[in-house]
Amino acid sequence: MSIYDFTVTTIDGEITTLADYKGKVLLIVNTASACGLTPHYEGLQQLYDTYRDRGLAVLGFPCNQFAGQEPGTEAEIKSFCELKYNVSFPMFAKVDVKGEHAHPLFTHLLQEVPEPYRTGEIEWNFVKFLVDRDGQVVRQFSARTEPSALTDDIEALL
Repeated sequence: MSIYDFTVTTIDGEITTLADYKGKVLLIVNTASACGLTPHYEGLQQLYDTYRDRGLAVLGFPCNQFAGQEPGTEAEIKSFCELKYNVSFPMFAKVDVKGEHAHPLFTHLLQEVPEPYRTGEIEWNFVKFLVDRDGQVVRQFSARTEPSALTDDIEALL
């Protein structure tokens, strides 16, 4: 199965697939609004602003699996992201990223990360997956990796 075949729901409730992002470099991130790492939204938005015209799409997937740090509704999450961090990159409905109810996209991402970047887990909010223009997972970055640290990897794929 290709990454482009996965069905996802936008933060506004529209069901779609990732096929809309074919040919783009993707940075897929599980996010949370009440986490110590929530300021990563600012860095993610900066990456999006800097590179979207060259083909980068940042995709945010809120998740409430880590210490209940994303308790809000999709409408609340969207409002928070827009008002606090001016997020304009695509956001999606809340998903599980681990366990028996994990969204198949995140199961796929974990399985496809190449060595030596494969961890086999999503340890916290703001784990970042970098996907090339052909839909291949290139790298997984830990939750604590600042978005600005991804610049060289993103540039190499653009």
